[in-house]
Amino acid sequence: MAELNKHPGAIDETRGTERTLAPEEAVATAEDRTVVLPPVAPEKSPPADGEGKALPKGTRLDEFEIIDLIGIGGFGIVYLVQDHSLGRRVALKEYMPSSLAARGSGLQVSVKSQREVETFEAGRRSFVNEARLLAQFDHPALLKVYRFWEANGTAYMVMPYYEGKTLKQALQAMGTPPDEAWLKRLLAPLLDALEVMHAARVYHRDVAPDNIMLLGGERPLLLDFGAARHVISDMTQALTVILKPGYAPVEQYAEMPELKQGPWTDIYALAAVVHLAIMGRTPPPSVGRMLNDSMPPLAQAAAGRYSAAFLRALDRALAVKPADRPQSIAEFRALLELEHGTERTTSPETVVLLPTPTARPAAGRKPPLLAGGVALAVILAAAAYLLIPSATPPSSAPVAPGTGTGPGPVALPPAPPARVDAAGVPAPFSALDEIDRIFEGRNREHSVTVAIDRPQVRIGKDRLSFRVRSSKPGYLYVLMVGTDRQHFYRLFPNAVDARNRIEAGQTLSLPRSGWTMVAGGPAGANQFVTVVSELPRDFSESGLVAVDPFAEFPLSIAAGIAAAHRDGQSPFLGRPVCPEGKATCPDAYGAATFTIVEVD
Repeated sequence: MAELNKHPGAIDETRGTERTLAPEEAVATAEDRTVVLPPVAPEKSPPADGEGKALPKGTRLDEFEIIDLIGIGGFGIVYLVQDHSLGRRVALKEYMPSSLAARGSGLQVSVKSQREVETFEAGRRSFVNEARLLAQFDHPALLKVYRFWEANGTAYMVMPYYEGKTLKQALQAMGTPPDEAWLKRLLAPLLDALEVMHAARVYHRDVAPDNIMLLGGERPLLLDFGAARHVISDMTQALTVILKPGYAPVEQYAEMPELKQGPWTDIYALAAVVHLAIMGRTPPPSVGRMLNDSMPPLAQAAAGRYSAAFLRALDRALAVKPADRPQSIAEFRALLELEHGTERTTSPETVVLLPTPTARPAAGRKPPLLAGGVALAVILAAAAYLLIPSATPPSSAPVAPGTGTGPGPVALPPAPPARVDAAGVPAPFSALDEIDRIFEGRNREHSVTVAIDRPQVRIGKDRLSFRVRSSKPGYLYVLMVGTDRQHFYRLFPNAVDARNRIEAGQTLSLPRSGWTMVAGGPAGANQFVTVVSELPRDFSESGLVAVDPFAEFPLSIAAGIAAAHRDGQSPFLGRPVCPEGKATCPDAYGAATFTIVEVD
């Protein structure tokens, strides 16, 4: 992340002089770690022609009302807002790259020049992807995102308003270098947080002292990735804006096959942070070390002040060549002789899950526990569910269309011929591509957000659960591609839980009573898409087959079904069911994607 200057208690991108808050100016709340701070005036004159223009106090963005401005940076604006839905104050970040975009008198953000449209849109996609990733991760040492959405030509994310100071500020205030015990207390939760990210194949790429915040009790918090800044600067060749000499390893300076980025990239940066704490200076830039590495190892420079094993581990992590460093957080943790620093926790809104008994497999079919992806375990439904006019269809029949309460099973349509290339070879089918098609076809003005209770789950031990919120009313559908990529499911609605109506502003926790999901392996990432459709949907032409109580799109016929639909839309979302008397109806829906990683 490029130059960050953060007020204690606020996460922002304001550039300029730091402002220190008096103790009485911050009031912390224990429940969600947010704080209410007094107004922070911008420290530069108002920009001209709407460039980086902040929204005024009192502006409403859905349930959020702007109370004051926290700061304006080169890539975004951060506000203090009141969440009227949950009755709390939080921080709201607006995507606003001042060099590319401007605002008129209203909410709308527009690109200044047509030649900048591609760069602006790429930055906005990265901003949203970053928010989506942060919303999936739920770890006390990772920045939390409550909600994100696109509107008014830009994008927004909402997060807690944290109280604290940056590690850079803390080190500057210390009279002497911190001892080994202090550094290990800092490292343990940061390593755990990076391990959660790396399990999802996400790398921070900007670990530095000004991207680590120390909250109450000196608990570290790893701040956001600055994804939009990375993309915009990459597209404008402003590499020096992104990389921090001393913290960036050599593989970040150029895309070379022999210098790939991975967990070792973040490990180098984190070790460089500790080098700064111990020696009072960063290591020399890695590109210079590649030519002539004159940096004395910490095992010599800091000998006697720290244990030999601790210093040797840091020297390994600071190796110039990626292959010479620890290749995983687990390896680095072992070299440091550290235990796991913190347990992964869930947010205050986490629902209580029911016990998970053994799943009952459908006749003639392996249960999903053995088929890859999550184990879908069914428990006896409550008496209220027994009154729902929807029974489990035979395992060989397609699932009833719509919400699960419509007409009974219908005959499976014949599979159309599969697509072939010029040589007559069938085109490969990818369920992940269908997930992407569904997501790309969404209505951008319809916000759907998902909060995950556990972004990483242990096979055979942990349950999968999440919460869905929609800005508009509709019918909720959840599709999933398993970790082995060989199974494509519709998880909700299902034969046990068919009530898929969701109201505007409502948060729906899944699974509800009657069914649970347990990590069933193999290790990998389950990919989900959550859709809130304006109308109920008919899946009778999608090839959906019941697997009790869920449903699966068999990949053996999926390619042919996909080939028969040439309108650009995925057939695996079904078709909207028009109201009686109407031959056509709008196919409008909101959607969100998310990932849950299974580990051994």
